Amino acid sequence: MGDSGKLEATIDRLLNEEKQMRLAENVAGTRKAATEILQLCFEAKDWKLLNEQILNLSKKRGQLKQAVQSMVQQAMQYIDQTPDIETRIELIKTLNNVSAGKIYVEIERARLTKKLAKIKEDQGQIAEAADLMQEVAVETFGAMAKTEKIAFILEQVRLCLDRQDYVRAQILSRKINPRVFDADTKKDKKKPKEGENMVEEAPADIPTLLELKRIYYELMIRYYSHNNEYLEICRSYKAIYDIPSVKETPEQWIPVLRKICWFLVLAPHDPMQSSLLNATLEDKNLSEIPDFKMLLKQVVTMEVIQWTSLWNKYKDEFEKEKSTVGGSLGDKAGEDLKLRIIEHNILVVSKYYSRITLKRLAELLCLSIEEAEKHLSEMVVSKALIAKIDRPSGIVCFQVAKDSNEILNSWAGNLEKLLDLVEKSCHQIHKETMVHKAALRP
Repeated sequence: MGDSGKLEATIDRLLNEEKQMRLAENVAGTRKAATEILQLCFEAKDWKLLNEQILNLSKKRGQLKQAVQSMVQQAMQYIDQTPDIETRIELIKTLNNVSAGKIYVEIERARLTKKLAKIKEDQGQIAEAADLMQEVAVETFGAMAKTEKIAFILEQVRLCLDRQDYVRAQILSRKINPRVFDADTKKDKKKPKEGENMVEEAPADIPTLLELKRIYYELMIRYYSHNNEYLEICRSYKAIYDIPSVKETPEQWIPVLRKICWFLVLAPHDPMQSSLLNATLEDKNLSEIPDFKMLLKQVVTMEVIQWTSLWNKYKDEFEKEKSTVGGSLGDKAGEDLKLRIIEHNILVVSKYYSRITLKRLAELLCLSIEEAEKHLSEMVVSKALIAKIDRPSGIVCFQVAKDSNEILNSWAGNLEKLLDLVEKSCHQIHKETMVHKAALRP
């Protein structure tokens, strides 16, 4: 009882001192008195009194914002030293109440929310943790370090993906511009001018910009995998592959390059996919995994691919992906791979044939006539190629129907080329004749 009375007497004395300093608008004195009160409560391990004093001091009339900021910052150091989870949550909630609506402690409030969300997540309350994190819009915080902002938003995205809220995850991910990861961190930072807001240093546990880049693209792979957006998944793996720390060690880049190859083959044929495919084939590192180089070459070469022989060759590699970085390729990946090979084969046939029977097309694709017709129709609908099927006679026509103007223009163009060739040939003959005549003269 003696110790308790002594503590109360000391706090009362410090409260009087704090009042005098506050009324005199002495920032240093008010801050010192307030933080000493909190320190006494902490040393006495009286957590209830600590919460009461934080609320009491923050509600004082005309309380200086510097004093509130110092109190919040000091009390945050006590969070990890609390005896149990309940006490910890109570202290965080008290500090959240104090910092609510105050711009000068918005960064502290964001950090407190992150701590509380982590506790909720550890307790298995992922939805509550995600809701807590979404309340804070860190992108508007001018004084928060760039890396801390990105790390906070990525945590918001991760929690949304964990609760399978893909729409909100996409909205939050758009707050991060991927170009921010390509900024040159070696450049000297400009010193702020007088009057400018000082940006705080990021805490020690915040990852570097390049580490955040990898986390960002890994989260985007999780998001795109939900809808099987293979090309976007491939581009995300390509961004991870281009990180210097990944490219330096074969143990890291080989699994990533394997994934790039697989998702390139799985992606539907379009100009972006073709561009990435050719760029990947030029990569010297691809020679380290020759099977995948051969796979990409087969897809690029305009020749019919036999599905059964291809699957027998790459089935083991396909299954092996489950144990590599990023895990398996997805439930639908096997079916989609077969579909892409069929589409490739139809494109090859359309390149070499102007007309072909459905029976022969089905033989080339190793499919039944009905399946061949179905896949061909889907490609025509998606405008991947132009074709017409004469079902009674069973003939597919890949030629584009031309109107009379196009035929006339084509004929006029061909005639012009022919006349040009005749003119060049006459000139060459005339030139040869002149050379020989000159040689015959004595």
